[in-house]
Amino acid sequence: QVQLVESGGGLVQAGGSLRLSCVASGRTFGSYAMGWFRQAPGKDREFVAGMSWSAVITYTAYYADSVKGRFTIDRDSAKNTVYLQMNSLKPEDTAVYYCAAAASYYGRTYLARPESFDYWGQGTQVTVSS
Repeated sequence: QVQLVESGGGLVQAGGSLRLSCVASGRTFGSYAMGWFRQAPGKDREFVAGMSWSAVITYTAYYADSVKGRFTIDRDSAKNTVYLQMNSLKPEDTAVYYCAAAASYYGRTYLARPESFDYWGQGTQVTVSS
């Protein structure tokens, strides 16, 4: 089992920045996929950013078009933590943000699908005021 705990959400004005963290604990695997998804009230959960890595491949990151150029996903392997740096936030970024993990190496297509992931955090609320 893998446990994921998100933090870093909050209330910010449009144009501001937040950095979300996702700390993973539990089992370790040879390959990983980590994703950030978000869900706004009344909407489906949507892909935000994701990355995969293994012992032989550094990592590959992908982003939803709506956040490309504004958000960055990164990791600190020593801390078992994945980050989502969010800059130039917009009111439409308001949602609950979830961290997800899978014991696989995924390309863009599978990273973008919530059903590809086996483990989920509890979510952290991000609210962007106009």
